[in-house]
Amino acid sequence: MKPRLLLTLFEVQAGRGRRERLCAALRAAVRSGQARLGERLPSSRDLAQDLGLSRVTVEAAYTQLETEGYLRRQVGQGSFVAIDMAAAAARSALRAATARRLPTDAALLSRRGQRMVDTGGCSEPDRPRAFVAGSPDLQAFPTELWRQLMQRRLRRDGAALMYYGDPQGLPALREAIARYLTQSRGARCTAAQVLVLTSSQQALQLLSATLLDEGDVVWMEDPGYAGARAAFAASGARLVDMPLDEQGATLDPRRPAPRLVYLTPSHQFPTGCAMSLERRLAFIAHARASGAWLVEDDYDSEFLYDQQPTPALQGLDAHGRVVYVGTFSKSLFPSVRLAYVVLPEPLVAPLVTARTVHDGHPSQPMQAVAADFMDEGHFAAHLRLMRRLYRGRRDALLQALRTHLPWAEPLDSRGGLQMAVRLPAGSEHRLTRAAAQRGITTPSLGELYHAAPRTDGWRLGFAALAPQAIAASVRTLSNASASRGKKP
Repeated sequence: MKPRLLLTLFEVQAGRGRRERLCAALRAAVRSGQARLGERLPSSRDLAQDLGLSRVTVEAAYTQLETEGYLRRQVGQGSFVAIDMAAAAARSALRAATARRLPTDAALLSRRGQRMVDTGGCSEPDRPRAFVAGSPDLQAFPTELWRQLMQRRLRRDGAALMYYGDPQGLPALREAIARYLTQSRGARCTAAQVLVLTSSQQALQLLSATLLDEGDVVWMEDPGYAGARAAFAASGARLVDMPLDEQGATLDPRRPAPRLVYLTPSHQFPTGCAMSLERRLAFIAHARASGAWLVEDDYDSEFLYDQQPTPALQGLDAHGRVVYVGTFSKSLFPSVRLAYVVLPEPLVAPLVTARTVHDGHPSQPMQAVAADFMDEGHFAAHLRLMRRLYRGRRDALLQALRTHLPWAEPLDSRGGLQMAVRLPAGSEHRLTRAAAQRGITTPSLGELYHAAPRTDGWRLGFAALAPQAIAASVRTLSNASASRGKKP
C-alpha cells in the first residue's frame, strides 16, 4: 500500500487515539478497494517510520485488523489484505435472499414489473426514414402558426398555465375534443366524459391497471397491436386471440368470457380492413350481455382516402360499454404528448383518480394551444391538407410496388400512414435482412400474428416520405431482393 495514501487517510481521522486512527485508515482503504485482496502492506517498521508512529502502535493496529479479518499475517513474509469487500457484500446479499427463500432476482421486480419488462416494451422511431411505420410528415405541419398560438397563450395565461392543472384535462381542450368526435366520428359524448392523457399507450396502461385483475380474459385481434398486447399482458391478463375474416375480428361465444375486448374497428391494425356494421353491433350486444368492456382504439381514422370513415363503434353503443381511445400523435405531432379517452359515465371518476397515481396531467400550455388550434378551425384545415398529401404518397407507394415489387401484395390501402403488404411465404426474414443491409427499415407484419396462421409481410410507412423517396426506396428493395440470388 502506498504510504502517501495511508498518510492522507490517517491525517483526517481527528479526535481518536493513534492506534484507532490507523485502524480506521486501514479499514477505509480495504473497504474502498484502494487496498485490494492479496496486496502486501508495508512492514510495521516502514509504516511506523512513514507516519511518525512507534512500531508498537503499528503492530497493535495490524494485530487488531488481523483479528477482525481484514489482514492475514505470515511470519517472515509480511501482512496482506485478506478480504474483497465487494465480493463479501455480494455473498451477504445472496445469503440474505436465500434465507428468505427467494431467488436473488425476485427482490428486484414484482411479478407485474417482470411481466412488463418481459413484453420488451414499446418504442417509436426517433426520426422518419424509409419505411418506418406510422410517422407523420412534420415538415408539412404549420409550425409557425403553432408558435404564434403558443406565444399568445403564454402572454394571456402564462402564470395559470404553469401551475398544476385539472387531472381530467384542460376543460377547453375536452370541449374541443368532444365537439370534434361528435361531428367527425359520430361519437356520443360530452366534455365530462373526456379524459386527456399523454399517449394512447398510457391510456391502455391505465385501463389495464383499473379494469383488469390477474387472470382476467382479454380478447385481442390476431394479428394486432403489440402495444395493447404488452399493456394487458403486464396486468397478468389471459390473452385470447380473435382471428380476422372479411368483416374484421371474429366473435366466437365459445371463447372464455372476456372482461375486456380490444378492437381497432375503423382501420384494423395492421391489416387496414374495416369492421362491418353487422360485426360491430354483434360485439356491442355481446359486451352488454357479458358485462365486458370494449376498448375502441381509433388510432388513425383521420386519414382515410377513398371513402368516408366509418362512424365510431362508441357512437353505436347505447349502453355504456365502449371506451374510446384517440391520439394527437399522428394528426398533430408525436412530441405534443396528447391523447384522450372517452369513458362511460360510471368510469369517469375512478379513472380520473387513478390517473393521478400515474401522473398529474399533460402539459398545460400544450393543452391550451391544442384547444385553440381546434377551436379556430386550424385542425380541420390541417387534416384536409394532410389527407391530400398522404393520399398522393399512398398512391406513389402503390405504383412503385406494382412496378418494382409485383410480388409484394398490399392487403388494404384505404387509409392510414402505413401499408401492410404480403410477401411470398417464408421470405420475410431473408428480404428484411437484405433491406437492412441497404439502410431500409421494413417493419415486420408476420411478428404481429399469434394463434392465427402467420402471414409474411411488411408494414411500410409512407406518410413522412416524398414520392421521389418512396420510389427510390422501393427500387432499393427490389435490388436488394434480386441481389440475394433467389426469386422471392
